[in-house]
Amino acid sequence: MALKATIFKADVQISDLDRHYYGSHSLTLARHPSETDERLMVRLLAFCLYASEALRFGRGLSTEDEADLLEPDPTGSIQHWIDVGTPDPRDIRKACGRAERVTVLTYGRTVDVWWRQHREVLSAQRNLIVLRLPVATGETLAALASRNMTVQCTIQDGVAWLTSGETTVEAHPELLR
Repeated sequence: MALKATIFKADVQISDLDRHYYGSHSLTLARHPSETDERLMVRLLAFCLYASEALRFGRGLSTEDEADLLEPDPTGSIQHWIDVGTPDPRDIRKACGRAERVTVLTYGRTVDVWWRQHREVLSAQRNLIVLRLPVATGETLAALASRNMTVQCTIQDGVAWLTSGETTVEAHPELLR
């Protein structure tokens, strides 16, 4: 019998002073059985960093050839493809061919090795942005995970502050490419 996803609900208030985006979102996040709280919360951070009315979560880890988050335009074309983690470079190249803009938000202890191995190939993609989240930030974000969350996110000068309850996490993704 297959394990089912765990459902997380998040009411998110976003104040993005860099993009002048201010919005409230009631989100439902499905955490795949093999997904960690860290990955779940990095996906939520990615949503906050690139929030728009059209941005939505993909169908999940078990669905190949789909972004973790994507922003379609009214015609169905993909404006923005967002993946988290250290995806296969072949998948990133495919995404760059399908979307106007592709962002990879990397996190975890293996990022430096992954980047050294794939930097040259990925640098050829003109519409790709690669960001690295510090290891400690990802681990601290994981502690915010709760089945029912209320999160305030403020973004200014490329830094995001996520607050849930009494805890605030500062996330400053580093631009790799």
